[in-house]
Amino acid sequence: MKKQIFTFLSVLVCMSGSLGITACAEENQIFTVGICQFTQHDALDAATRGFKDALTDKLGDRVIFDEQNAQGDYATCTSAINGLITKDVDLILANATASLQTAATATTDIPILGTSVTEYGAALQLDDFNGTVGGNISGTSDLAPLDEQAAMVQELFPDADKVGLLYCSAEPNSQYQIDVVEKELEELGYQCDRYTFSDSNDISSVTMNAASECDVIYVPTDNTVASNAELIANICIPDKVPVIAGEENTCRGCGVATFTINYYDLGYTTGEMAVRILVDGENISDMPIEYDDKLTKRYNKEICEQLGIEVPDDYVALEAE
Repeated sequence: MKKQIFTFLSVLVCMSGSLGITACAEENQIFTVGICQFTQHDALDAATRGFKDALTDKLGDRVIFDEQNAQGDYATCTSAINGLITKDVDLILANATASLQTAATATTDIPILGTSVTEYGAALQLDDFNGTVGGNISGTSDLAPLDEQAAMVQELFPDADKVGLLYCSAEPNSQYQIDVVEKELEELGYQCDRYTFSDSNDISSVTMNAASECDVIYVPTDNTVASNAELIANICIPDKVPVIAGEENTCRGCGVATFTINYYDLGYTTGEMAVRILVDGENISDMPIEYDDKLTKRYNKEICEQLGIEVPDDYVALEAE
């Protein structure tokens, strides 16, 4: 009887809003959390790892993960998301823009948290995006200060004339970043040319063109680029063309420097948001997109040495994975 009274009182305490009662999780409730990671590379892997660690740290064995990886295939992503919905998971982590877009189309009922998504307005085609998506969607953004990434080009390569903007045209977040960075670079006096590919089949030939025509290459936070960083390095390093990268894992593979977030920390923050939704009963529709404010200038020591590039003292060397 005491336990029943306690449970009843707990529900009363968790009343919120005009829509009625949002019950807090019971002490021994088990949660099933679905994860759809669009492709496999270090940045997304780190975000998934951080997300799972945050939930496990808080809930221990009270959380069960149903983890899917679409391996970069849109049809597989759709199948994975639909499978999680059929299983009626308690929450979905959509890791990367394609996963978020697919999940947003597939369900308006199950809470969806995005991570490794750069710009939610662009990803979800929201004309009036003001920082909160609403509905059943929230999450974290991997957006770094693009103006400061552009400024890195000037700081490290003040004598360069032409910057190649290399990215996947099928990724809306990449398009958003390039639009911003191109404007910033042109204001700094650089000539910018875009080198786009639609998938990994074209990346080699497009990169070869960029390396032969440009003094510096910029690559944004881009899943296709990240998955093919070694290929880009094998083309650009022999041609002595430095690459400024949008995030540290791509930089580790092919770049000389980046100004970036930490994806593990980003995933961990997303996991903390999930706990607030599942355990505390927080309304996801009111949760603004969260950003990582712990940004660092980092450089790839090995590639910088190969290209004879010296970086300022405030740059931190990337640690080996």
